[in-house]
Amino acid sequence: MSAPAMPEKVAGISAVKFEKFGLRHYLICLKGVVLRECLRFLHQRERFISSLVRPLIWLFIFAAGFRQVLGVSIIPPYKTYVLYEVYITPGLCGMILLFSGMQSSLSMVYDREMGNMRTLLVSPFPRWFLLVSKMLAGVSVSIAQVYAFLIVAWFWGVKAPPIGYLMVLPALFLSGMMLCALGMLLSSMIKQLENFAGIMNFIIFPGYFASPALYPLWRIQEASPLLHKICLANPFTYAVELIRFAFYGQIDWLSLGVVAGCTVLFLAAAIIAYDPSRGLVTRKQDTGGNG
Repeated sequence: MSAPAMPEKVAGISAVKFEKFGLRHYLICLKGVVLRECLRFLHQRERFISSLVRPLIWLFIFAAGFRQVLGVSIIPPYKTYVLYEVYITPGLCGMILLFSGMQSSLSMVYDREMGNMRTLLVSPFPRWFLLVSKMLAGVSVSIAQVYAFLIVAWFWGVKAPPIGYLMVLPALFLSGMMLCALGMLLSSMIKQLENFAGIMNFIIFPGYFASPALYPLWRIQEASPLLHKICLANPFTYAVELIRFAFYGQIDWLSLGVVAGCTVLFLAAAIIAYDPSRGLVTRKQDTGGNG
């Protein structure tokens, strides 16, 4: 007795199941990840307020006190003497990207504990595409925060050339991608939410203060040659300088190369770490480690 023929409906479902994803499917997935991150940010008003409070405190309070102490000489990209609050504005933009990148990665640890991240990672889309989509979502939110800060700074009298607000967008995007990739790599090494919050402090504060975000590198070199070398080895240093030059329509090629290279390096390491066959996430789950 011959086997019954497979119904056309079942055969049709089977054909669709093995159909390769097209560009439209990838765009729908990207849209879903970005939209979810944006809606989460809109529903967390405290997160938006806190993202502005930190740089505004530096701009309104610390800059007013340091203006008479820290004079900024004529250094590139500036063609004249600038006020201290003008100098630290690119560094404060970098601060927003840094904190936002770490918070975005913190949400990944939370989603992994709640099971949402596992649902995303077992989808049929490539693992690298899901991680890049998550990064793009985080960078989109952080850039919106930066421009909100720049609007407030503009009313405070801290203004860049008008074209600079457009020219700085690629620098913000690339710097944000680097910091999000770094945070994503860290999130792959940490299993519990409480541990990641502590690790963030070891990344954010040394990375921010050991950079030209608050004071020029030549002043750091005069005060401590060792600290100057640490600043030169800090990827965040080049992110700040890339943003600073972009505000004035210039490109710091060294900073561009370092930021782009670190972005590729951190992203590649994060993709390997999240790989289910050899990544750190699976390894920690198998051994029961807490990170």
